[in-house]
Amino acid sequence: MSTLLDDTTTATPKRDQPREGAFGNARALACRECAHEVELGPSYACPECFGPLEVAYDFPTVTREEIAAGPRNIWRYKALLPVPTDIEQSPNTEPGFTRLLEAKNLARELGLDKLWVKDDSTNPTNSFKDRVVACALSAARELDAKVFACPSTGNLANAVAAAGARAGIPTVVFIPSNLETPKKVNSAVFTEKLVAVDGNYDDVNKLASEIAGEEEGWAFVNVNVRPFYAEGSKTLGYEIAEQLGWRLPDQIVIPVASGSQLTKVDKAFQELITLGLVEDKPYKVFGAQAAGCSPVSVAYKSGTDAIRPVKPDTIAKSLAIGNPADGIYVLDICRRTGGAVEDITDDEVREAIVLLARTEGIFTETAGGTTVGVLKKLVESGQLDTSLETVVINTGHGLKTLDAVSDRVGPAATIAPTYDAFVASGVL
Repeated sequence: MSTLLDDTTTATPKRDQPREGAFGNARALACRECAHEVELGPSYACPECFGPLEVAYDFPTVTREEIAAGPRNIWRYKALLPVPTDIEQSPNTEPGFTRLLEAKNLARELGLDKLWVKDDSTNPTNSFKDRVVACALSAARELDAKVFACPSTGNLANAVAAAGARAGIPTVVFIPSNLETPKKVNSAVFTEKLVAVDGNYDDVNKLASEIAGEEEGWAFVNVNVRPFYAEGSKTLGYEIAEQLGWRLPDQIVIPVASGSQLTKVDKAFQELITLGLVEDKPYKVFGAQAAGCSPVSVAYKSGTDAIRPVKPDTIAKSLAIGNPADGIYVLDICRRTGGAVEDITDDEVREAIVLLARTEGIFTETAGGTTVGVLKKLVESGQLDTSLETVVINTGHGLKTLDAVSDRVGPAATIAPTYDAFVASGVL
């Protein structure tokens, strides 16, 4: 066993196979390239063509009423996820069903007729990563993993560390050593096994893949149980549709790191259509990247399918994945739906953080700043139809990236504790 864990750690006795119903209505893992199927388990690459695997289902009839009767978290959609029917009985952080806010002030500022903010900063560890981790944790349990782990740009490490603590599973999280201090602290407070790696996220991810290949019983949420983990992002799409009164938005702007969130929101919309839970209608999907790490945006603008890996150089560290695993699928979806992939500078990210805070009272981190800033750019460039109902996703809380705006905001004045000093300050 790895020296990262003490000698008292013991594994749960290994089952010959997952218990019946361990993955709910999931049928198999299917290759996104050749459609070859393999049994449900800790696999993420197709044995035939090495393409990525995702969860395939045999869905039963699911009604709006059944969903509405469920808990006010992601488990209201458990029939559509690779989790057991008794998932609520297992200790977890119960993420999801975050608020969808009509952003009238921001819409007026940008010239949009109808705008909503899906605010995932109110999840248990203040980012959307709690959703995907909850699904990964369920898979790790059913596969008898003895260690719960991840490589991360910060938010995922926070979510994995907290979920592991709640579930009582030994947890190890790996992050780039130059990560923002609040994100380091938010992981270290939940686990003593926080490992900082000298390098960027792609270096950390490569190390995690090596460990997953060498260490038996380690469940790396975004490596060997990635197909299950990724399904958690679908719940964003489900919630948006339900909170809009069981209909799809006309346009949606989604941040792109690995690209998995965008592809799974689209998958959720398509599943809702297939199941008859929403009306089939056109919708446009837009991807948002920071200019300092924008390989998908560059490929989109050049009209190519070739995504060239880059070395990230941006304040939006939670989006700083230079070799995005789902980048090609982001391109496919944005082109198919009539959307686009756009990027903005770090200064524009900072400006958008302040803009969202001062129009809607939502303090977003740099990923959300990127998404709102790209929304603004899409409006200004005419790529986004201002007359259509639009949703923008805020994936995390600004307290995690205070340094991004700390030199741009502060006291309007420092005064003596007198009325005359206040008047003289010119604040009014």
